[in-house]
Amino acid sequence: MIHRLSTGRSWYKRFQYEEGVDKPGDVRNIMLVVATLIASVTFQAGVNPPGGVWQDSDKGHVAGRAIYASQAGAYYVFLIANTFALSASVLVIVSLTHRFPFHLEIIIATISMMVTYGSAIFAVTPDESVRFRYVVAAASVPFILRCFIQLFNVVFNRDDRPGPPGLDIEIMRN
Repeated sequence: MIHRLSTGRSWYKRFQYEEGVDKPGDVRNIMLVVATLIASVTFQAGVNPPGGVWQDSDKGHVAGRAIYASQAGAYYVFLIANTFALSASVLVIVSLTHRFPFHLEIIIATISMMVTYGSAIFAVTPDESVRFRYVVAAASVPFILRCFIQLFNVVFNRDDRPGPPGLDIEIMRN
């Protein structure tokens, strides 16, 4: 038993994606499940922040505001990272469901979910603790990054078609 555990072979390699072996539909379904899980967790964390919310307006705090916001720096990092993760997972969901039946409804639902998320974090966050333009910027980063990647691929004509042998090496040398 100990010999099997210490062979040095990576146990996780067996679970990695292998092009040509794994079916694209199965991979898409797995990615949709993972992206949906991430979207659910990050949405819930934004709506109900860690530590909860103040239940009363006493001693300098306001009822309904995030308790965690009293640590402005930590709460700011949490909010930006959480918003970035939610936005990236929504991008994956929308991308992977492109050309699905009811795609318009999926887009409407995700936009509504993002508006609800924004409304909820604005409601529980004290005005002085977070600059909301940074939260909006964090939400837009995955979409802007994807646009730049697509633009780069169009400009440099990067596609999956194989070219003549050695062409990649010549491009790298120039």
